[in-house]
Amino acid sequence: MPTLLRIFGLRFFFYLDEHQPIHVHVECNGKLAKIELEPEITIVYNHGLKEQEMRMAVDTCKIYGAQFIEEWHKRFG
Repeated sequence: MPTLLRIFGLRFFFYLDEHQPIHVHVECNGKLAKIELEPEITIVYNHGLKEQEMRMAVDTCKIYGAQFIEEWHKRFG
């Protein structure tokens, strides 16, 4: 599972066999979420992250989204 970024206790990563639409997974203290990056930033699911953690995750996707998308294309075409 390639880690893209660790920030504020959040880990942003891809699984090795990802699929469209472009998204990232977020882990924090063993809790998981999935956020789509295109066509817009959308929370797909949240399995236990606190509201503040999700807000930070979404804000981080807004800031680093272009880099995450670039990494997606490098890894998955």
